[in-house]
Amino acid sequence: MSSIDRVIADGSVHSVFQPIIDLDSGAVVAYEALARGPQGPLATPDALFGAAREAGLLAELDQACRAAAFRGAVEHGLLAPLTVFVNVEPEVLDTAPVDDLLALAAGAPGELRIVLEITERALATRPAELLRTVDRVRALGWGVALDDVGADAASLAFMPLLRPDVVKLDLSLVQKRPSPVIAEIMNAVNDYAERTGARVLAEGIETPQHLTIARALGAHLGQGWLFARPAAGPAERFPVASLTLPDPVAAGAVDQPSPFDCLPAGTQLRRSPKRLLVELSKQLERQAMRLGETCVVASTFQEARHFTPATAQRYRDLVARTGFVCALGEDLPLEPVPGVRGAALAADDPIRGEWDVVVVSPHFSAALLARDLGDDGPDMERTFEYALTYRRQTVVAAAHSLLSRVAPAVGPVPAAAPAAAPASPPPGARPAAVVAPAAGEPLLQRALAASTSGITIADMRRPDQPLVYVNRAFEELAGYRSEELLGRNCRFLQGADTDHDAIGRLRSAIAEGREVRETLLNYRGPDRSEWWNEIYMAPVTDEDGRLVQYIGVQNDVTAQVEAERALIRERDRAQSYLARIEELAYTDSLTGLVNRRRFEERVEVELWEARGGDSALAVLFMDLDGFKAVNDELGHAAGDQLLVQVAARLKARLRRSDLAARLGGDEFLVSLQGLDRASARREADRVAEQLRAAIAEPYDIAGQPVRVTVSIGVATFPEDDAEDFRSLLHRADVRMYAAKHGR
Repeated sequence: MSSIDRVIADGSVHSVFQPIIDLDSGAVVAYEALARGPQGPLATPDALFGAAREAGLLAELDQACRAAAFRGAVEHGLLAPLTVFVNVEPEVLDTAPVDDLLALAAGAPGELRIVLEITERALATRPAELLRTVDRVRALGWGVALDDVGADAASLAFMPLLRPDVVKLDLSLVQKRPSPVIAEIMNAVNDYAERTGARVLAEGIETPQHLTIARALGAHLGQGWLFARPAAGPAERFPVASLTLPDPVAAGAVDQPSPFDCLPAGTQLRRSPKRLLVELSKQLERQAMRLGETCVVASTFQEARHFTPATAQRYRDLVARTGFVCALGEDLPLEPVPGVRGAALAADDPIRGEWDVVVVSPHFSAALLARDLGDDGPDMERTFEYALTYRRQTVVAAAHSLLSRVAPAVGPVPAAAPAAAPASPPPGARPAAVVAPAAGEPLLQRALAASTSGITIADMRRPDQPLVYVNRAFEELAGYRSEELLGRNCRFLQGADTDHDAIGRLRSAIAEGREVRETLLNYRGPDRSEWWNEIYMAPVTDEDGRLVQYIGVQNDVTAQVEAERALIRERDRAQSYLARIEELAYTDSLTGLVNRRRFEERVEVELWEARGGDSALAVLFMDLDGFKAVNDELGHAAGDQLLVQVAARLKARLRRSDLAARLGGDEFLVSLQGLDRASARREADRVAEQLRAAIAEPYDIAGQPVRVTVSIGVATFPEDDAEDFRSLLHRADVRMYAAKHGR
């Protein structure tokens, strides 16, 4: 049985609990359950879930973690009025057995209140499973929290659809400097919270400054090391209060057979030929492009034939600019174009008879919901009954209906890629309305044909701007005969790895009727071999100044690009080598901690910042007690292993802003920065006590239990009025020596 098998089977997965604080009252209202493995290589969540994923036991581990959270909450009395936040792993959303945990909750001596946390990693990859899980959770009477909001725009795009009771702000929002991106996120979050009553929770509050930012961002709740670190039981020093959540949302309230069925009773329906609906759809697509990455677009196309090359191009642009795009229809593939999500529809699925375009973002919602009336006749004259609605509840319900059908992504969702090209004309056939150089200009024709550069002419007056002339050199560049090229837009030579920004610049220049030069990746012939195309395009106008054609001059610069890339790779390798040399110069090779040189530099900077502000810092001098006996009894290799484990415990129990170093031998240093001057000594002593307790826990060295203790001396600035690092270190050293000898 593998290690992860044993961990799951023997119940050694356990939970620690971090308090969630009401920022107004200072009371603890909830705890987040955090999974931990047994001491050893599977102790951390990353190692634990990585091993389970590799062994195909992710669902079993996910279930074990939630069961451990429930057991721990009951054991430590984290019952009403408290609430317990537990997580679900995104990859097992649809099969997560949350129902059977009710037995644990029922056996509790009091009410066990649960909020299930869903991370934004599940949003774009498994939207249908995510929505079903949310409905299952609400049916159990639990709350829902959306985690890591702000780390990715997708969390804002899906927020209206998930309707979370708690919005958890990613720690970067409180720990980074304010920016336009943070302002956009907070506008969306506060708007949602104001409309729904959802609670806003700020994570990563580690300093008083973080707390100030969290309040300014509109957070009602806070979580972080400023209040308490995760522990096996409750944080006794806080008063206890109840967490108030919005009124429950009825499970399945937005589940309707199809988007059209989401229209409220009595909605006035209009009738229109397809021609008008095409323009209404394009307008909604343009609106989605303006909304950007916080927008979800969901559409139906009845049949695959309605998803034309022109439509595919528009949807490629939507993928590049918005948060999530899906397109559903009969015989449409699971990925109609790269980045656009699809679904396998049942034969009797009612959306096969609908034309729907739904756009949802934090501040905007609109939907075109139409039903085919089954007319015969020309396609553009077919009649539909439809409604164009901006009623948010209806739009969200329609989006929910479509996303609940979307198939899971296989691997990462790809970036935008070119649209499918129309079918080639039969060999030997020449497309209609081809405009080539005029017959009266034989010299020009011969010059273009003889050019060693690829020459193309595109007709800007025709749909999709097809090629109407190519010379022999371009045939060789493209890897196709002229009859396979004429009548097609040359974008079919592009691919998924073609730089979308370069394509965007080309399009912008064409839309403005100006010259443009770009280098972009193309694919040659049916075998799609790569080549780099340096293309120069210039507009051609008629006598009235109207744009009629674009002429392109194209050259294969693959050798040049590859040479430039080789130089860049060599430069990057050199920089990486220099960075590694610098890292070795500043790092202790055994423990991976910084050495005294780098530690001194950092503390000098911290002292300078503290002198200029109102913060304080502390230096902890640490010396292991009993280390020599380990070396003598078990050997130097065992001693080295012990030092590595001590370093790991230090890193695990310090904030990101703190720093640990190995001074040499069995001596270590720690700096704590950004402390409040009024409480700096108390905070430093508290951390020292926690580190002392952590280091005193037993170690497994060469299969034998080993115990050591540590003596710690603490010096703080400005309380100790040290002028520089050396004097601050000296004070900490003196106090460590006194502690070691019981003075």
